Formats: sequence, structure tokens, C-alpha cells
Amino acid sequence: MAQRLLLEYDDARSGSFAPLKEIPDDKFVVLGLITTKRARPESPEKLRQRITDASRYVPLERLGLSPQCGFASSVIGNAISFEDQRRKLRLVVQTAREIWD
Repeated sequence: MAQRLLLEYDDARSGSFAPLKEIPDDKFVVLGLITTKRARPESPEKLRQRITDASRYVPLERLGLSPQCGFASSVIGNAISFEDQRRKLRLVVQTAREIWD
């Protein structure tokens, strides 16, 4: 049985965090808040706020952060450079350290 749930929340289509209230207490939730579809970086402040919002439903110690999907989520890939991918991964690390360190 799955211990970690990797959920995509990188756009408005993903909806609210309200369904997280149904997550069992023995599950860890990884929030895919960083899009791999566009090069523009997410705001660190907005990421922190969204994680805070999600923590209303799942305690912070059971939350994690990741990109919403792989950087090549289709056969032809996404129009995002290697350097943009690197920046987004650095943003994951930076934001995670600010929140969970």
C-alpha cells in the first residue's frame, strides 16, 4: 500500500486543498506545486503560502514539495530548458529548507 501520495497542484485546474482532509494519518503527501510546463519560476512567497494552506488539512510534518511531474511529461517533452529545470529544482530545495529545516 502506498505510503506517499504525489499530488499535482501546479495550476487552478487542480482545485483546492480541501480533498486533503480525507488523507489517512499514515500517509505522507508530496505537493507538486512547481510546474514543469512553463519556464517562469514560481514565487517563493506563493509556494510558502500554498504549503501553509495545505497544512490546514495535513500537518506540515507530513507534507513535502516537488515539481508536479517530470520535465518531459509527453513524448516531445515540455518547452523548458535544462537551465530552467535546474532553477526550478533549486527552488524546491530552497523552499523546503526554509519550511522544514
